[in-house]
Amino acid sequence: MTVDCPQPRELAEFYRKFLGGQLRSANPDFVVLTSEQDVRIDFQRVDNHVPDRWPNPDAPRRLHLDFSLDDLPEAEQQLHALGAELASHQPGGQRFRVFLDPAVHPFCVTSSQVAATIPPGSDPNE
Repeated sequence: MTVDCPQPRELAEFYRKFLGGQLRSANPDFVVLTSEQDVRIDFQRVDNHVPDRWPNPDAPRRLHLDFSLDDLPEAEQQLHALGAELASHQPGGQRFRVFLDPAVHPFCVTSSQVAATIPPGSDPNE
């Protein structure tokens, strides 16, 4: 997955501090974050980057990252300390939180327990 942003190194470092892993870069315009769990997120410079507005009823939803964690309140504190902002619109109730990263990309965090639960009526095998 590649994330467009104005400052790849800074945004990759934000996610590295949150998720762990290692940064690799051949040039300042493209940085790769890898983890021991075979996760790879690329960050590439886009000079005309315009942050998405959250929520934006006039535009279709785009790709966003979701993370499940063991301790949601602890993750929220960590994300605030790293510079993420809690989005003003929270459609998930107590199930998940929407944050905005330093480049204003929305992403969601939830507890591992909630992530493993299939909401009633949403199982395609039913």
